[in-house]
Amino acid sequence: MPFQPEATNGSFTVDTYPNPNHAAHGPTAMYKAFLKYGKTPPPELVKTVKDYRASRKVKRVSGSATTTPEDQDEAWLTPVQIGTPAQTLNLDFDSGSSDLWVFSTSTPASESRGHTTYAPGKSSTAKLKSGYSWTISYGDGSSSSGTVYNDKVTVGGVTFASQAVEAATKVSTEFSEETNLDGLLGLAFSSINSVRPSAQKTFFDNIKSSLDQPLWTVDLRHSAPGTYNFGKIDNSLYTGEIAYATVNSREGFWTFTATSYSVGSGASGGSITGIADTGTTLALLPAAVAKAYYAKVTGATYNNAQGGYVFSCSATLPDFTFTVGGADITIPGDYINYAPLTTGSKTCFGGIQGNTGIGEVIFGDIALKSAFVVFENSGNTARIGWAKKDLN
Repeated sequence: MPFQPEATNGSFTVDTYPNPNHAAHGPTAMYKAFLKYGKTPPPELVKTVKDYRASRKVKRVSGSATTTPEDQDEAWLTPVQIGTPAQTLNLDFDSGSSDLWVFSTSTPASESRGHTTYAPGKSSTAKLKSGYSWTISYGDGSSSSGTVYNDKVTVGGVTFASQAVEAATKVSTEFSEETNLDGLLGLAFSSINSVRPSAQKTFFDNIKSSLDQPLWTVDLRHSAPGTYNFGKIDNSLYTGEIAYATVNSREGFWTFTATSYSVGSGASGGSITGIADTGTTLALLPAAVAKAYYAKVTGATYNNAQGGYVFSCSATLPDFTFTVGGADITIPGDYINYAPLTTGSKTCFGGIQGNTGIGEVIFGDIALKSAFVVFENSGNTARIGWAKKDLN
């Protein structure tokens, strides 16, 4: 069996940390969500993001260091070992996609600058899957694509000997500009893996049968390292009980229904069905829900150019609570004050936004870091569990 656990208990832990090279920018986070889910961003938002990126490039050229905000989170990275001898790359564990793709020695130098690349030619266990390729297309018409290898992949000391590793020969600007991020490790369902002529299994699906329990958990933290556990539930990471909801995996995502929501101490609203996505920063909720939330924020307005709701950085934001399996999960108002529009700006961008134009409802990192979350897939049924945790 290719699964070789470091320990004998069929479970393991791996730490994840915020990308130190990442500068949080709300409109860019919104823009990325459009692209990821294959939708075209509004032209006003495209211009704002383009101008922002141009300003950051000017700062780099002039020798000024780009400030990395300390109190906003967006990109979470986890070290993964690939090949023999092991090559360590920092990957984004993404429950909203199903490909393990990496920058490689075949990625053009102009796209791979600032990234560690996978070198299959230096791995004695790499085997090219002849005739196989992968392409992931984005909402702006760009794409990432490449070749496919089977190679040894180790996460948290646990190895799968013949994981499909998708080596990029072309990378979208969205990823090439995110320095220190060397690729993605998809944790959605294998049915939406992009490899052709036949989809490949995710790392989790490959090791699942050898785990003590067919699940993984995530404990993301606000401005601090977090933890992924595979095959076990660490009772020290949450308080109270874990409340579960059935997952509808028909579209390949971890889609579940929150039975109700409330803003601050206000009355409860209706149900919200959405995707739990560790690879999306914001909580993108139905437009009416976002509107109801910002109606409680003094001075908040919807800004077309910024692509979402903005408000004074000094504003007091109410909590947002959603109910899963009878348990109330609360996103603190402080988390929803996502980031200033630009460095030094007194106007901030909201971590909750409407999903207009994207279509999907996304419970992204703003929601996930507010709770301890269990992703369980026994093969016959899948479910997601949410529990409260100490947020300090």
